[in-house]
Amino acid sequence: MRVLLVEDEEDLRYVIAAGLRDAGYAVDAVPDWPDADVMLDLVPYSCVVLDRMVPSGDTLYPLQERRRRGWSTPVLCLTALNEVPDRVDGFRSGADDYLAKPFAMVELVLRVGSLVRRAPQRLPVHLSHADVELDEARREVRRAGVLLYLTPKEYAVLRQFLLHRDEVLTRTTLIERCWDEMADPVSNVVDAVVAGLRRKLGPPPLIRTVRGHGFRFVDGAERS
Repeated sequence: MRVLLVEDEEDLRYVIAAGLRDAGYAVDAVPDWPDADVMLDLVPYSCVVLDRMVPSGDTLYPLQERRRRGWSTPVLCLTALNEVPDRVDGFRSGADDYLAKPFAMVELVLRVGSLVRRAPQRLPVHLSHADVELDEARREVRRAGVLLYLTPKEYAVLRQFLLHRDEVLTRTTLIERCWDEMADPVSNVVDAVVAGLRRKLGPPPLIRTVRGHGFRFVDGAERS
């Protein structure tokens, strides 16, 4: 899942982006609303983390305008403005959640996860297929009851396989859903992550390579 972060403080932008990436999200990070406005027209984000005060002004105004046009992507306002009237203005303008600075990174990650699950696509908290179980709330993956230790990208790719287990997922699709704009779509980054995921899932193999197309999750009875 892909998150857009709008934060003008460079150090904080780096810390938040790193924390979300460690949690398995693909993150595009920009410093101001005009940059975000362009990205929102190009990419279908699962969530937006929005600093309220940026160089171009209060982001509640453009947020409100987008909501009026029917834009429904979940938005978490991240701001030092935390008085009751500020929070009321945020929710009235279309924010789905409001987190005051300073904040704990673990709480921000949990709130983003909650917003993503409440989005129109209604992503489930628990995903399973064959003997693989993914618990989104705990961010744990088990196979046959055994806890697996996945990297954030392995976790993100596995989540896509479980969400779309009846589909062939191309490398381009996985890049778009699990990586940010810094990813190199012509590199073997997807193949490397899938190979690592295959190894950690163990036998019988669950990820089948569909030659010339991409990958598909199977039930273990099919040969990969």
